[in-house]
Formats: sequence, C-alpha cells, structure tokens
Amino acid sequence: MLIGKIGEFGLIQRFRKAIKTDASVIRASGDDCAVLKFDKDNYQLFTCDMIVEGVDFTAKDNPWLVGRKALAVSISDIAACGGIPRYAVVSLGLPKNTSVRYIDQLSKGLFSLANAFKVNIVGGDISRSQKLVIDVSLLGIVEKECLVLRNGAKTGDIIFVSGKLGGSIKGKHLSFIPRIKESRYLVRNFKVNSMIDISDGLFQDLGHILKESNAAAVIYEDRIPVSRQAKGLVDALCAGEDFELLFTLPSGEAERLIKKPGPYYFYPIGKVTGKKFSIKLIGSNQKERKTLPEGFWHF
Repeated sequence: MLIGKIGEFGLIQRFRKAIKTDASVIRASGDDCAVLKFDKDNYQLFTCDMIVEGVDFTAKDNPWLVGRKALAVSISDIAACGGIPRYAVVSLGLPKNTSVRYIDQLSKGLFSLANAFKVNIVGGDISRSQKLVIDVSLLGIVEKECLVLRNGAKTGDIIFVSGKLGGSIKGKHLSFIPRIKESRYLVRNFKVNSMIDISDGLFQDLGHILKESNAAAVIYEDRIPVSRQAKGLVDALCAGEDFELLFTLPSGEAERLIKKPGPYYFYPIGKVTGKKFSIKLIGSNQKERKTLPEGFWHF
C-alpha cells in the first residue's frame, strides 16, 4: 500500500497508534503542540514544522520571507495552545548549488522574526538535499490555567476566527504575523474551550477540533470573513495557510468578547451544536449546502 492511498492523516494515525509515552507527557501527538510537565505553574510546549521547496514556497520567493516563514509556522503552533515561544533549533537541507548569499538572506529573515518574538535560536543541523528543506523545532511555555487544546469544544460554544481568510498564496503565507498577542489576550481574559491555527483550511482545521472534541458544528456562509485576495468563499474555506486562530468560547464568554472593547477584533462564524461529528455550512439563503469543500492534503 502506498501512502497516497491512506493520506496524510491516515499516516499520522498509524504513527499515533505505535507511539508510547511516559507520565511526563501531558499531551502527545494530535494537537498543535506536545504538552510536557515543566514546573508547578507551567507546562512546556514542544512543536516542529518543516517547509519544503515546491510545496510550501518556490525557488523564486524572496529568501528573507522563506526564512521568516520557517519559524513563523512553529510560532503559530505555540499561539494555538495559548503559549509563549522560547527556544528553537533549525535544520537545513541544502542543494549543493545553493548560493551563500541566498542562505544569508534566508537566515536574516528567520533571525528577524526570532528577535521580534524573543525566540532564542540555540542550534540545529545542516545536510545536503535535492531541494531546500527547513525544519524548525520550537519549545514554548504556557501557564497551566492558560493551556488550550483542540479537544475542549462543547455544545453551545460559539466559533470564532481571528482574521480574514483566503488568498494566502498571493503573499500572506510568507508574511503573516503569528497570532501570539491575540492568543495571549484570549487565554488571559476569557475561558477558551478549544483552539487551533488555520494551516490546512478552515473546514479541515475545524474538523480537527470537532473530531478531537467529539462534536458537531454549524457555520454560516455570510459570516465568513473573506479576504480581498481570496478567489471567493471556497478559497476562504479551504485554501489554507492563513495561520489565523480558530477557537470556541462558551456563549456567555463569546458575548463578553463581542461586547468588550479590546485591541483585537474576532469574527463569530458559527456554533458547536452536538456530540456526533459533522459540519454543516448554511448558505446566505439559510439553506444547508450539500456539497462541502475540503482543505489541503499533502498526499
């Protein structure tokens, strides 16, 4: 059997069944970060992300932005769990004919974002490869009371996103700002039941929350914040690489978020409706759409 037959998430499930962890692991595979014991007040967060030439960026893209993205996607994972990024190691797979100038520009982009988010680059590795590959492993920290995972969505929760969606291929996927500030504002002021960052598309990433939470949801077409760069609604629902936060709040907390003057604006797009997995999309005519789009799949 080939991996294209079982798909990306089928492959992940095969790994998850084989992985064994000890009591120091609070949450292993299945979320944006692994959650590890740290001290009496905090958990440690651990994540890694790999970006590959021809999949996540092209050889023609600005190397400064490519280096920036390599770290940004991991910082976004820390944001999805309510935490603060701290330490990173960076591994590079480089074609032999890569220019030193290109790598200098790539590293400047990466270091610039590290400085902006106070991330310490503490090591890494270099190897030869057919295409440029960058892998970042990132440690973060989160107060125990602030930790948010995917599996906490509850019936009656209101579903929010932190920004407009779609059209990321036109540049946002390289230049987005990880939503650490927004995440910290949420977890320190509201009871956030579940959260994820949108990397594979709104529909697919909402599906991850609902499957982990054993829940169902309804979202409304006319409430989706569609970016001006998006080709349309379907692009906003499934193109991915927006790296906005997707989260759920109890209805009372949601009302408080909407009414409370704050530094950020969040878009309510739907509601968690039950305990059996399903997603319903209600069109502008108030009727359910029968054909639903899918998000990004690696295989």
